[in-house]
Amino acid sequence: MSTVLRALRGATTVESDSAHAICAATETLLVTILDRNQIGPSSVISIVLTSTIDLTAADPADALAAAGLGDVASISARELDVDGALGHCIRALVHVDGDAIDGPVRHVFLEGARALRRDLVDD
Repeated sequence: MSTVLRALRGATTVESDSAHAICAATETLLVTILDRNQIGPSSVISIVLTSTIDLTAADPADALAAAGLGDVASISARELDVDGALGHCIRALVHVDGDAIDGPVRHVFLEGARALRRDLVDD
């Protein structure tokens, strides 16, 4: 039996470059992605996290355990430093067992990252 892989996108921003802000925002983002797609942590296969160059106080992956995803394979990377890009931004790409999603995929954009994809923002 083959597993269908689905990818869930999300992003958020933080007000300050502090470990607490970065970890709290990342936890909220990941929990919201799972909640909106009505899936549990056991359906998550892997997570790619990025943060903009202006966030150096913590690795967003430090929030995985608090989000109930401590055993999930993950990698963090630096977002490209593009002129005019949204700063203080954390992005997530969450790979999940597609069989666990009943219905359309719901991507999540929170805080200032809502401006990135207004067409995908749930109000």
